[in-house]
Amino acid sequence: MISTAVGKPYPLGSSVEILQYDSGEKKVGWNFALFSSCAENVKLCLFFDGQELPLEMYQSDDVWHLWVGDLPYGTQYGFRITGKDGALCNPQKLMLDPYAKAVIGKPDLSSDEKRQWFLLSDLRDNAHLAPKAVLESEAFDWQGDKPLATPWAETIIYELHVKGFTQLREDLPEAIRGTYAGLAHPTMIAYLKELGISAVEILPINYHLDEPHLQEKGLANYWGYSPLAMFAVESEYWSGQTGTTPLSEFKTMVRALHQAGIEVILDVVFNHSMESEKHFPTFSQRGIDDRTYYWQNPQGEYLNATGCGNTLNLANDITRRWVLDCLIYWVEECHIDGFRFDLATVLGRETPDFNPQAQLFAEIAQEPRLQHCKFIAEPWDIGEGGYQVGNFPSYFAEWNDRFRDDMCRFWLWKSGELGGFAQRFAGSSDIYQNGDRKPHNSVNFITAHDGFTLCDLTSYNEKHNLANGEQNRDGRNENYSYNHGIEGVENIPDDVKYQRFLSACGLLGCLLLANGTPMLLAGDEFGHSQQGNNNAYCQDNEITWLNWQEFQPHLFEAVKQFIALRKTIPSLQRDQWWTDDNVQWRNPQGELMRVEDWHNPHSKAIQIQLDEDWLLLINAKAELQTFLLPDGKWEVVYSGASVQMQGNRWAVNDLAFVCCTRKKEMTIEQSIN
Repeated sequence: MISTAVGKPYPLGSSVEILQYDSGEKKVGWNFALFSSCAENVKLCLFFDGQELPLEMYQSDDVWHLWVGDLPYGTQYGFRITGKDGALCNPQKLMLDPYAKAVIGKPDLSSDEKRQWFLLSDLRDNAHLAPKAVLESEAFDWQGDKPLATPWAETIIYELHVKGFTQLREDLPEAIRGTYAGLAHPTMIAYLKELGISAVEILPINYHLDEPHLQEKGLANYWGYSPLAMFAVESEYWSGQTGTTPLSEFKTMVRALHQAGIEVILDVVFNHSMESEKHFPTFSQRGIDDRTYYWQNPQGEYLNATGCGNTLNLANDITRRWVLDCLIYWVEECHIDGFRFDLATVLGRETPDFNPQAQLFAEIAQEPRLQHCKFIAEPWDIGEGGYQVGNFPSYFAEWNDRFRDDMCRFWLWKSGELGGFAQRFAGSSDIYQNGDRKPHNSVNFITAHDGFTLCDLTSYNEKHNLANGEQNRDGRNENYSYNHGIEGVENIPDDVKYQRFLSACGLLGCLLLANGTPMLLAGDEFGHSQQGNNNAYCQDNEITWLNWQEFQPHLFEAVKQFIALRKTIPSLQRDQWWTDDNVQWRNPQGELMRVEDWHNPHSKAIQIQLDEDWLLLINAKAELQTFLLPDGKWEVVYSGASVQMQGNRWAVNDLAFVCCTRKKEMTIEQSIN
C-alpha cells in the first residue's frame, strides 16, 4: 500500500524526497512535479506489472505536484492531462515527463494506423504503447573523479558516434561493440591516447525516437538529433551487462575517459523535439503545455527555424529553467565537461529574433555549477537571421564553417585566395578578434558528422545520398570537394590514391596546426568513407560505422605527427592572436609577403614561420614548387610529399604540406616529445 502527500512544486521532475511527519517520523519517497499552465487537472500514473494506478496531483500556480512513498526503483510513470479550453491536451494519451531520467519504450510509428495512437485527436487510451519514465538509482562510485578543465589552448576535439566508433572493432568483445562500454574499453582509450586528442565530442546520447518517415522506410535517425527526453541516457548504446544500467554504464565510460585525461563533451539538442508539426504524434511537451514549449505565430502555427517541424521557445522562464536544469544534471550527475549545442541560434531567439544578449545566455554564464564547462555553438539555424557566426557570447566557442570552406577551396579547388587562407590559419581574427575573445573561440573543422568525410571530400565531386530515400535531394550541394579525376573509392589507381593522400595531409595539417581549437572527425585519421553520402543521418549501418578493416596507417601517422607538433609549437599553446613577433608570412622566395603576393590569384604557395624555429611549406598547386627557405639549417619533421634539397633551396611536390624545424643538437623525436 503506497502513501501519498501534497509534495512540493520544485524541483520539477521526479526526485527522492524525505517526508517528515508532525510526530517526527521520517519517510523516504519520491516527489513528482510537472509544469503545465494549460492544465485544469493532472494525474500521476504509476505502472506496476502493467497495471496503472492514477493519482490526483495538487496544484501550486502552474505546477502540479505529489509526494509518493514506498516506490521501488524501476517503477514506471507518466502523466494524464486534462486541458483548459483550447489547449492541446488529451487525458487518454500518456505524457512523458520532460525531466525523465530514464525512459522505457520505443513506439512503432511505421504506418498511419500505428501513428494514430499518438495523435491528440485520437480518443483511444495509449498507455500500453506510450514511452514511460522510469525511477532509477543515480548512485555511483566516481572514485574521486573531478572535472579535467583542460585549457582551451590545449584542447583537441575528436567528434565521434558512440555506436559507430566501435561497432566494427573485431578486437573488442562482441557484446560491448557499439556501446558505452565499448568506448570505455582499454583498447579504445589506448587508441585515443596514441592519437593525442584531449576531448571526445559525442553525438547525442539522449533518449530519442526515429521520425515516422524514417520508420516507414525502415531507416533510423542514426545521429540522434530527434530528442524526446533530454535528461535520459539512450539505452540503445547500452551493452546490457549484468549489474549495469544505461546510466551507470555511461558514467563508467566518462570515468574511464577522465582517468585517461580525456574530456567528454556532449552534443545536445535544445532547438526542437521529435514531436515535429502540430498534427504529428505527441509524446510529451506538446501534450503538456504546447504554448509554453514551442514558438508559434499569432494563428497558432509552429515557427520552424530548425527544419524539423517545430522550434523550442527558450525565451520564457520555464523552458530556460528546463535547459539549465538539464545542463546542471549532466555536469553534476554525469561529470560532463562541456556541451556542443545543435542549431544554437535557437538558444538566443527571443522575439523570436536572435539576441546575442539573450536571457538564457546570461543565466548560463551566471550558473556557478557550469563555470568550468566548455560551451560550443553550432552558430546557425535555417530561420530568418539564422546565420550568427561570430555573434555568440564570448564564453562560447563556435563551429567556424568559414574555416572549413576556405580551406577546402584553397586545397581542393582552383582558388588562390592566400589572404583568406592566412586569415583562417591565423585564427579567423576577422570574425573573433573583438572584445575579450581569443583564437579558441574558433572551432576549426574540415569535416563533421554532417557532410562528407575527409576521404569522401577527396574522392567525390558529387553527393551520393540515394540510400536516404530522398532522390538525392538532401544534404549540402556546396561541398568544395574534388575527386582527383575519378569518382568514388573503388578500383582507384595508385597515383590517384597518392594525390588524394597529399590533399588529405594538406587539409589535416592546416586543421591541426592552425590557431584556434581543432576538431577532428572520427575516422578521418585513417580514411573512413561513407561512399559519398554527405547526409548519412539515417544510415545506422556499415555506411557510417567506422571501417577499421580499411585502416590507412600512413594517414594515421600523419595525424599523430601533426598533433604532436601542435603540442610542441609555443604559438599554438598560448591561445593568443599572432603578431609579427611570432609569425612571419613568406613568399616562395623567402621574402616577407608583399601586397601583390597576397593578391596574386595564381599563387597557392606560401611559407609560414612560427616562433622562428618552425616552418611550414605549403604548396596547394598541381605542380612542383621551389622554396627558398629563411636563413638557418632546416630539416623535415613531416612531409607526405617528396622534397628535393639543395642547401636552403627546396623543391616540393604538388599538394605538399611540409613541416620543418631548425636543426638542433637534439633529435627530431626528442623535439616532438
